[in-house]
This record gives sequence, C-alpha cells and structure tokens, in this order.
Amino acid sequence: MFDQFDALSLARFQFAFTVSFHFIFPAFSIGLASYLAVLEGLWLKTGRDVYLQLFHYWLKIFAIAFGMGVVSGIVMAYQFGSNWSAFSDKAGPVIGPLMAYEVLSAFFLESGFLGVMLFGLDRVGKKLHFMATCLVAIGTTISAFWIIAVNSWMQTPQGYAIAPNGQFYATDWWLVVFNPSMPYRLAHTLLGAYLTTALVVGAVGAWHLLKDRKLGRAAQPATKIMFAMAMGMVAVTAPLQVLAGHEHGVNTLQHQPAKIAAMEGHYESHDRAAPLILFGIPDDAAQVMRYKLEVPALGSLVLQHDIEAATTGLDKVAPENRAKVAFPFYAFRVMVGLGVLMLLLGGWAAFNAARGRLFDNVWQQRLALALGPAGFVAVLAGWITTETGRQPFTIFGLLRTAESASPLAAPAVAASLIAFIIVYFFVFGVGTWFIIKLMATEPTPGEPEASDEEAVEVGSLPPEAAIGLQPAE
Repeated sequence: MFDQFDALSLARFQFAFTVSFHFIFPAFSIGLASYLAVLEGLWLKTGRDVYLQLFHYWLKIFAIAFGMGVVSGIVMAYQFGSNWSAFSDKAGPVIGPLMAYEVLSAFFLESGFLGVMLFGLDRVGKKLHFMATCLVAIGTTISAFWIIAVNSWMQTPQGYAIAPNGQFYATDWWLVVFNPSMPYRLAHTLLGAYLTTALVVGAVGAWHLLKDRKLGRAAQPATKIMFAMAMGMVAVTAPLQVLAGHEHGVNTLQHQPAKIAAMEGHYESHDRAAPLILFGIPDDAAQVMRYKLEVPALGSLVLQHDIEAATTGLDKVAPENRAKVAFPFYAFRVMVGLGVLMLLLGGWAAFNAARGRLFDNVWQQRLALALGPAGFVAVLAGWITTETGRQPFTIFGLLRTAESASPLAAPAVAASLIAFIIVYFFVFGVGTWFIIKLMATEPTPGEPEASDEEAVEVGSLPPEAAIGLQPAE
C-alpha cells in the first residue's frame, strides 16, 4: 500500500494524520469550555434552571471531546522522539521548555479542576464550582497560547542562536515566545475555536428546532437559547475572524512571502497590480497556474492596500525552497469559502433576530445545520495552508524537513502509520459517534416553555448575554 513512498513522506503523512485528529478536539473544547463557563455564570446570575440544564447537557460532550484531545495529543508528542528525533535534538532546547510550560501552566490547571467541574457541583458549592469551570476554560486558552508560540517560532523564528553542534538555543525567551507571527496566529486560532463551537452548538439547536417543527410541537426553551446564543456568537466572531485572518495574511506577506505566493498561486512576480486568482489548477512542473479565474489588480489591493503595489512570486524563490502550491492554494480557498458562508449565516441570523423571526426561518436553520462541521473543516484547511506553505522547512529558512526526520526505514514508519490509522478510526470513531448520539437527544430545561414575549431582538439583550443572542428576560 505504501511501497512507493519513502520514509520521509510516510513520516510527514503520519504526523499530518495524527495532528489532524488532535487539532479538531482542542478547536472544539477551547470554545466549549468558555461556553460552559458562560452558561454557569448565567445560571448563577439569573437563577434560571434552563442554563443549568444546558450546562449539564454540554458538559458531557465536553468531557468526551477533552479526553479524546488529551489522548491524541499524547500520541502525537511521541512522534517527536520516534519519527522526528533529528528535529527534537536540534530544536529541543527551544521547543522543549515551551512545551513544558504548556504542561505546567495549562494542562495541570485543566486536569486539576476538570474533576471538580465534572463531579463537584453538589460537593464544593456553586461559587467554587463556577471558579473551577472558569479555570478549566482559562487553562484551555493558556494551552493554546503555548502551542501557538511553539508553532509560530517555527514559522518566524527569532531570539535564538545556533551552537557549533547545530542545536538551536534561546538568547531571549521574550522574543522566542512573542515572535512576529505569534499574536496573529493566536487571535486567528482562538477565534476559529469559538466559531467552531458556535457552529456545532447552532447546528444542534437547528436540528432540534427543525425536528420539533416536523413533529408539530413547540420548541423547548433550552433549544431556543442555545440556538440563539450560537447564532449571536457566529454573527460577532465571523467578521472578527475575517479581520484577524486578513491581518495574519499581511503579517505572513512580510515574513514569509513565499508562502503567500503559494497560497495566492502567483508563480510569477508582478511589478504592479497583481491579480487575485479565484481558482485555477497549479502546475509546479511548468511553474504556471492553468485555467485560472482571476480578478485584475485585486490581489495587490487585498494584500497591500494599494492597487498599484508590486507582488513577489515564486520565481523569486530558489526552486529547492518552493512549496508544492496545490496544498496551500486549495486549502486556503476552502477556508475562505467556508468563512464567507459563516459570514452569511451570522448576518442572516442577526437580520432575522432583529425582525423577531430567529426561530421561524426554516432555511436559515437548515444552513446552520449544514454548517455544523464547517468549523472543523476550516481549521484543518487553515492548518494545512500554514504548514504546507512553510515547506520544505520545519523551522522556516533554517532547518529543512528532510534534515529533521529520524533515520528510519520506510517499512518501519509504514507499520506504525497503519497501526495509527486502524486504532484512530476505531477509538475516535466510537467517541465521535457517542458525541453525536448525545447531541441527538434534546435538552429538557426545568422551567416552563418560553412565551412569545421572549423572542430575541438584536439591541435589546440583557448584559449577561453579551456573548450571543438569547431570549431576553
């Protein structure tokens, strides 16, 4: 099956496979932990049991997603010693402490208070339990901070020196952590996590709204609340994500112009007015974009805010340092296309909410249901864009991927890859099936159904609903 691949290609595929599984769970649990903290806070503030019912409903799902994220992360870390020992040896003095900080400051915090969050409401009291929930949410964010710092340093390294033996070591930890791309990546990643969670919560709410409508019964208050909060979160975070993504792109143009050239499909440099290529078929052998559909001059305007600005293409990059264009080119367009649909959903929801018809528009609910998995696809597409666009380097411009791999034979890597594929699809397939089964069960709030006067109206929300749209008190 893998006979035609060498050890390096198999090791790269194995890491891509395992990190893809790992990435989707933190992308969900980061946002869901914050959502749980908001729900519990609203319960404590308002005393409405419906928020507690929603908290317990999503807490079970969070526990499973968090557990699968931890398991997949541990497995992924082992590959640094097995398939990427050369990278670990050379970059370990910089990467190792950052990963240790993540464990000490984030993972211990999350795992330490997770048990209280899951089982301690009747044992430690409401306020202490709420503190535990908040600390778990903070821990997931701190974890993202350190992981993004590691990845960003590999993309835009600074604050380092190289020893005679080829090892990297830090000369300024502040510069290592807060490297040029780190703030942009962190904002983009966290917003992506919140959007991913909002889309999942919105899809579950839409599913139950559509099901209740089909069965001819009134929607539950809990269903309305979670759908409204999710749509509000999409309406707020989708535009912010577009802005964060644009600023991240501008930063990437400054520090990794070759990656931007691959993402945009610019094999040739343009002295002025570079086009925006909407679609095409990359041909790396001929270094041309075939059958391209483009908008004249818009590329310069989008990237540099100047329609006459020059743009650097891959022809200015040494052939051995060029990424394979197809991966970042197509993945970037998948991410942007889904982002446009998220913008449409958020705007549509805000418009319907302003008219008091958020729960009446069937087609909007169907779109929300269809976009339920869109956040996962978008974050994976973004990861593929940034990681394949960095190739052929693991540490951009300094350490090549071919120099980072362990000296293993292809059959050994292939055997572990096959084992990973079988185990991952079984274990995480069962976990995902169980999560979907839980989502298919409608939450039952412990209070009377909401009245017509509790319709959502944009601009008339209670202060505690700042995170999203929900029925007004």
